[in-house]
Amino acid sequence: MWNAPFLAGGRERESSFLDEDINGLCALSPTQRIYGFAGCLLAGLICMFLSLVVFSSPIKFALLFTFGNMLAVGSTAFIIGPMQQLQMMFDPVRVYATAVYLGCVVVALISALWIHSKVLTILAIIFEICALIWYSLSYIPFARRMVSNLMIRFFDTEI
Repeated sequence: MWNAPFLAGGRERESSFLDEDINGLCALSPTQRIYGFAGCLLAGLICMFLSLVVFSSPIKFALLFTFGNMLAVGSTAFIIGPMQQLQMMFDPVRVYATAVYLGCVVVALISALWIHSKVLTILAIIFEICALIWYSLSYIPFARRMVSNLMIRFFDTEI
């Protein structure tokens, strides 16, 4: 498979890694996909849990929490594939939710690594969690509309 010679331009040449079909390279069995998904999701959840242990150190907390968050979000790439994951993330329906989520991840890392502010880091993590929830709701039909209506109903007060 990897070194199947073929005739190219009158001379034999070995097939390289880049010459292979992309489906042949990334073809995983359904069982391997489930294991990859579960392993990546579990690693992400463990990182997020461990981030709570180091809550007093904003740098360690932000790094572990954000890395765990990204692992958990990226775990679905094992199920649907990385290209399909990226296409779905930047679909017009959820492009703003994706941009806000990724922006919150960047802000959380900047506030932890460069600014070293516990307050800004905690605020950025709270916004990151909210953005992740909003992003996740974009995959459920009518979920964002339902949550928006519920928020308006719960917090809309008349004086």
